[in-house]
Amino acid sequence: MNNMIADNNNEKDKVLIIRMLTSAEVCAIGLPAVRYFQQQLPGSEIHFLTFGEVAQVISAAEPNIHVHTLSADQWPDDFFQAMESFLGLAEDIVKDEYSQIINLDTSFMPCFLGRFLKDAGEPVSGNYLGMSIQSLLEKVQQQTLEAEYVNITSAYLDSSFRGMYKWVTPWWESPRLPDGGYPEFYLNQCCDLNIAELQQNIQVIADKRLSQKAKSTKVIGLCLDNSEDGCQYPYTNELKKLLQQQGYEIWLISEANNQPKTILKMMAASDLVVCKANGDRWYAQAVDVPVMLITGSSEPATLMPDFATEQVSPCAKHTVQYSEMLTEALECNCDKPEDLTESIVSIFEHLEEENANG
Repeated sequence: MNNMIADNNNEKDKVLIIRMLTSAEVCAIGLPAVRYFQQQLPGSEIHFLTFGEVAQVISAAEPNIHVHTLSADQWPDDFFQAMESFLGLAEDIVKDEYSQIINLDTSFMPCFLGRFLKDAGEPVSGNYLGMSIQSLLEKVQQQTLEAEYVNITSAYLDSSFRGMYKWVTPWWESPRLPDGGYPEFYLNQCCDLNIAELQQNIQVIADKRLSQKAKSTKVIGLCLDNSEDGCQYPYTNELKKLLQQQGYEIWLISEANNQPKTILKMMAASDLVVCKANGDRWYAQAVDVPVMLITGSSEPATLMPDFATEQVSPCAKHTVQYSEMLTEALECNCDKPEDLTESIVSIFEHLEEENANG
């Protein structure tokens, strides 16, 4: 049995799992972790700490767990205000007397929280700061804390997970890639959980309007507003028009107003989601809708989509780092909307053939 799981049958034991950012990855990483510990610790009370609107999704997906959430007001952008807020959160957690606290997050403030709890003698496993809270506060008071320590994960991150060192390696170049992409790699190889099958599914009621449209045509979601490669797809409107000309019903991710529950409902009514390398891929997976990835310069193996375009070098014309340059003369190598439309038509033909063959 995993070394972070206590062997006890005390029904009063409480276990706290922490995973805060981002909301889509909370669904892909936090939710299967919660379900794993529910199975491994059937006599324990499972608590989950997360951030923002995704808490509603987790509560609906697993109503038997206790979900705690931080609001944006409780996690302000100001570093010192955020530190004060998380110190208050840590004091509340100490009062709750958890038998285990497992931090699956890698961002600074949750790791700061993990370190505070560890220094306070709490039963913490997982990720935390490599520097003691006392040393950190002394550097803050003396104004000697370097910005790199706060902003570069490899500078501050320490962990009790034996495999966490793999997190900073080019794991996607391994000949044995995990079928589940980054979430499976992170939970099993970095966090040592060895989950046989990640349970990431979320049951939602599909969007009524789109479900009605789906009775007569294919419904496609275009989730192209952001990307890990720093290049927002520049031809979304053109792609939308071409797909509409093919008779498809098209919706844009902006219509969901950044609400996880709304995104999941819209995707649940869809036949295909087209996205860049972003968390929307994990939302689609949660409701079991096929994904076509516009790869750009990202690494598709981290997302393991159903379909993907060819990987290309960063687009000089549309990548964020070139945004302040005169880009008119630069050549664009983004996928053309005409080519994507042709590919999407082929995808539906392929899916229909698969369904026909059982």
